[in-house]
Amino acid sequence: MTGTWFDQISKFLVPLAGKLNNNRYLTVLRDAFMLVFPITIFGSIVVVLMNLPFLESFLTESSLAAFRDAVGNAPQASLGIISLFVVFGIGYYLSKSYEVEPIFGAVIAIASFLLLTPFFMTPEGGKEIITDVIPLDRLGAKGMFAGMLVAFTSTEIYRFIVQRNWVIKMPAAVPPAVSKSFSALIPATMTLSVFLLVNIGFTRLLDTNFHDLIFNVVQAPLVGLGSGIVPTLIAIFFAQLLWFFGLHGQIIVNSVMDPIWNTLSLENLNTYTKTGEVPHIISKQFIETYTVGMGGTGMTLAVVVALLLFMKSKQMKQVGKLALAPGIFNVNEPVIFGLPIVMNPLILVPWILSPMIVTLITYFAMSTGMVPPPTGVAVPWTVPIFISGIMATNSLAGGILQLINFCIVLVIWFPFLKFIDRMNLKKEQLDPTGETKEAEQSA
Repeated sequence: MTGTWFDQISKFLVPLAGKLNNNRYLTVLRDAFMLVFPITIFGSIVVVLMNLPFLESFLTESSLAAFRDAVGNAPQASLGIISLFVVFGIGYYLSKSYEVEPIFGAVIAIASFLLLTPFFMTPEGGKEIITDVIPLDRLGAKGMFAGMLVAFTSTEIYRFIVQRNWVIKMPAAVPPAVSKSFSALIPATMTLSVFLLVNIGFTRLLDTNFHDLIFNVVQAPLVGLGSGIVPTLIAIFFAQLLWFFGLHGQIIVNSVMDPIWNTLSLENLNTYTKTGEVPHIISKQFIETYTVGMGGTGMTLAVVVALLLFMKSKQMKQVGKLALAPGIFNVNEPVIFGLPIVMNPLILVPWILSPMIVTLITYFAMSTGMVPPPTGVAVPWTVPIFISGIMATNSLAGGILQLINFCIVLVIWFPFLKFIDRMNLKKEQLDPTGETKEAEQSA
């Protein structure tokens, strides 16, 4: 009966997950966000240094202000224009997936994005004045969804023109760099002309701009929805369920949710650097620090410790030994496939239940003010437990909450692991004839 139930779920989930995992646009989006990862880490390190809690103890107020002014442009030049880097990444990887010149796809995507970006400032009088200054918020979190939409659309137009061979071909003797530039001339001109006309339509006919329309109609509702605890629990549930069937649930779910979670993180960081406040609890750092950052997907570091300290069977002890070192740095494939967790109905309940319960507890602790939410500072997912919690929240309470969650996961898993341990002990006591060693001794 159990096997039939698993088979029915597998027939539905595996093809669906495979399609999502192999989807061209989701793959490109994932790669684009990974492209900006080093830049976000750099900006986050500077933000951490600027806001270290003990700086005020040994620096005067004027010295601290001077230090923050000196390094203050680093977050703006990295995290503050993150949408620009994402647009570049989408243009590059999407062009590459179609086997057309990727660097031109990336540059055309950026130019298309800037064509739709409003160049104006709003003085005290309230009337918008066109200037030669780009508002940074349009290149950061506020322009994220507009940038993604423009990048995908512009690259599709560019590759459509190139693949139909509407290009200028130069003689073979012309240097490759020159030849490629002329080949991109017609596709670039036609693509940018489309977005110039779109911008004219929005600004002259509709009396608005593309950025504001996408932000108000698409981004704000989606981000508002994604910042809630219910959608977050649904995302975690599916990540765990997909992993149970041997699919990389984290990659599949993150491909869909990362644009929302990353936007929330950027809004947190922008607000935190300006006011010290954090507007959203749910963010990319919330997910990574309080789920993946506790031993990998499913928070399995507690499981590994339980295997080593409380289990008696040789098999489970061996899995614990092999999985401990990777688990400290949040790599948990050894325990997922060694215990195993994949397709093991005996541990389906704790595997799905424990991260959802811990997420609820974490959300409650942060919503009530007992623990500050993550500031938006990017923390590498390999940073060990406790340290990552402190870095993400800029507070010791963030690390302590991770340790409390660790104990909760251990308690949830313990009875299930103990049951499997007893089964393994009985198997290990059997000799090749199927008789137990105790029975052989009594005979």
